[in-house]
Amino acid sequence: MHIAFFGSSIVSAYWNGAATYYRGILGALARRGHRITFYEPDAFDRQKHRDIEPPEWCRVVVYKPCEDAAAAQLEDARGADLVVKASGVGVLDSFLEKSVLALKSPRTRVVFWDVDAPATLESIHTSPDDRLGPLVPDFDMILTYGGGPPVVSAYEALGAKACVPIYNALEPETHHPVPPDPAFAADLSFLGNRLPDRERRVEEFFLKAAAGVPGKRFLMGGSGWDDKPMPDNVRWIGHVYTHQHNAFNCSARAVLNITRDSMARTGFSPPTRVFEACGAGSCLVTDAWTGIEQFLEPDREVLTAVDGDAVAAHLADLSPERAAAIGAAGRARVLAHHTYDHRALEVERLLEGRDTGAPALEGAAR
Repeated sequence: MHIAFFGSSIVSAYWNGAATYYRGILGALARRGHRITFYEPDAFDRQKHRDIEPPEWCRVVVYKPCEDAAAAQLEDARGADLVVKASGVGVLDSFLEKSVLALKSPRTRVVFWDVDAPATLESIHTSPDDRLGPLVPDFDMILTYGGGPPVVSAYEALGAKACVPIYNALEPETHHPVPPDPAFAADLSFLGNRLPDRERRVEEFFLKAAAGVPGKRFLMGGSGWDDKPMPDNVRWIGHVYTHQHNAFNCSARAVLNITRDSMARTGFSPPTRVFEACGAGSCLVTDAWTGIEQFLEPDREVLTAVDGDAVAAHLADLSPERAAAIGAAGRARVLAHHTYDHRALEVERLLEGRDTGAPALEGAAR
């Protein structure tokens, strides 16, 4: 089938954490024979910070961030078997969410794909400017990249015909073990942009942990942290491009995942960093969140921490041998159960009505 996808960006991960998710899911669907067109606005300097050129399996259309240009791309998408509007495009979101529904037809089904469901739902319930909530029942299906039962229930309460999480996963050809790079050497590394609902947890789980073990080396990657006060044993290196992620993950004793506030409250939302680190064979330490056991076994495939003191305690006791064993076990788990090929099969079954009891989307056959 032809999938027309309106998202933030597939070629740039600059201020765009969903990029690797889009590449993984859509690349896996392309391998299964589906045709992909990805529409993204030229916004937030993302085109100046491309991580990749348009992949051969995807037609990428970059448009000016204005309604006339967006309307032209909507017309271009008319007649596709499946039209997807992702959350968080960043510009013209309300316009696109309303306009894609006009593309529905006996041949074309329209899906809202929420890549930040807790934040989206909070906006629906609290923002006086929200326009998405009343449209939820009009979409043929709501897909999310996480959230578990609380998110499903919340969308069903808004009238969603069906809501199904399609979780982050690993793309083994992209994220895999590589030799360590001295430029990224550390005892604990963390990668994440500075965001309002992440900063407090970074202070607790990363900066407090660093202050607690001054003899350990901490490395931070991500945009926006340039004026953030940090302990002397923390080194900040700015934006880390996708092609550098493997070296970043493989050059530290352990890699830390810190879930954003909204995701931590909802649970069942493993970020892309979880699978990237495990795919590289890194020893992953994550803040504890509901549902982690669905993806990785604590103490064998991942280390969990309830606060910065617990992170520091893990580092104090973590030998190279144990770190390597946890990294190997985590990698084996995600390769066996959590790759984007697994997720693409889930999506395909959903669209054909062969899984979870969700209704089939007419016209969605390959």
